[in-house]
Amino acid sequence: MIDVFFQAVANVLGDPLTIFLVFLGTGIGIVFGAIPGLTATVAIAMMLPVTFNMTPTTGISTLVALYIGGISGGLISAILLNMPGTPSSIATCFDGRPLALKGQAGKAIGVGVVFSFLGTMFGIAAMVFISPWLASLTIKFGPWEYFAVTLFSLTLIASLSGKNIVKGILTAVLGMMFATVGLAPVDGVERFTFGNVDLSSGFTMLSVLVGLYAISEIMKTAGVMQNDEDLTAAEYHIKGFGFTLPEFISQIGNAVRSALIGLGIGILPGIGGGTSNLLAYSVAKNQSKYPEKFGTGIIDGVVASETANNATIGGAMIPLLTLGIPGDTVTAMLLGGFVLHGIQPGPLLFESHGDVVYGVFVAMILSSVFMLLWAFGAMRLFIKVLKVPKNYLYPIIIVLCTLGAYAVNNRIFDALAMVAFGVVGFVLERLKYPLPPFILGFVLSNTFELNLRRGLQVDHGNFLGLFSHPIATVFFVIAILSLLFSIKRLYSMKKS
Repeated sequence: MIDVFFQAVANVLGDPLTIFLVFLGTGIGIVFGAIPGLTATVAIAMMLPVTFNMTPTTGISTLVALYIGGISGGLISAILLNMPGTPSSIATCFDGRPLALKGQAGKAIGVGVVFSFLGTMFGIAAMVFISPWLASLTIKFGPWEYFAVTLFSLTLIASLSGKNIVKGILTAVLGMMFATVGLAPVDGVERFTFGNVDLSSGFTMLSVLVGLYAISEIMKTAGVMQNDEDLTAAEYHIKGFGFTLPEFISQIGNAVRSALIGLGIGILPGIGGGTSNLLAYSVAKNQSKYPEKFGTGIIDGVVASETANNATIGGAMIPLLTLGIPGDTVTAMLLGGFVLHGIQPGPLLFESHGDVVYGVFVAMILSSVFMLLWAFGAMRLFIKVLKVPKNYLYPIIIVLCTLGAYAVNNRIFDALAMVAFGVVGFVLERLKYPLPPFILGFVLSNTFELNLRRGLQVDHGNFLGLFSHPIATVFFVIAILSLLFSIKRLYSMKKS
């Protein structure tokens, strides 16, 4: 294992192209994170096809660099414009913007960037130590265990559904329906192809992900004029890191607590940084000696939000790498990146592609360092990018997405499917149906069906055979409890 680790280090640090792409990917991610509407999810969706012809280590390293940059970049617009670039930076607005209005935008940005870096490093460290151990446990999983884990993950759709659980479930079912198009697993029977040869291969994950997020976002904002008032950024001046050593020391406890919250939220599939930053902010306020100052412009709130949302990155990667289950929409995109390069995340990943996994770990550390360099070295550039009208950015994005979708299989059908899913995503959002459950349903549907059918084959059609497997039984019971909790939540929301 040590030899594999050093080989991975050599693959990343010994390849100037990989280092450059990680550096570039981090910067692009920050731009996408800083511009409201262009999140880390859209950045990865757009860049997925670009990585197709790269080596697995280089391609996936570029994608995780976009992830780290995208989550970190949200603080820029949150502080300077009071517009969170990503859901992960919502709580950063609460104290970051008041600090900026006090003339301390530099301090707010400095605190946000440094503690984003520390939160990311904390999450990566946890991922490095937890993932191999968890993989050694999950390597014992059979079809029933995978079925039960996937069933549990599908019940978490409720947490991605916002205020309307019914709409979330319907959207997830729609995603699972689209995933059944093409050849069935195990027996290879054609389903819902209507005689169309192109449909026999099903819809590629790339077309679905890029269409739902990148294309639908472009359609949603097409023709919308930017408000000049929204683009008036606060004045920004910074010296050094923007804050003093005593201020840093005073925030260590807050940072550790927030990082643990972010890590825990990240490990739980279906929740993500949009929740962790708000939860960490609330806990920091409740545990503070001066809660009345929160919201008036203190660094405590910025530290809590930015440490937590970046620690969530490492946490969300753990179920992705060890179980092959994405924790949120961004890791669903990363799952697409792994599959695109012929790698299936799961318990065997560390044995079959250990060099790629450890290479990704190294790339994430490298990207965190580059995030610091980008943030402090090119902040004025990012502020200028915030003011670029989206009607100049989006045509470039849509051309790149179309070319990328075509290049995967050299089929016009995939590009057309991408546009079609863009329309689907646009319509769903207009009707207030959440998109994350659609992604989760589409991504997990094949794993769910494949392992159910394999389990039934092993036990000669007897579903009760699942209960002869202790781990599968535990996850099945947890899934039922999760479903009951969701029903109770729906009932409580109706009563209120």
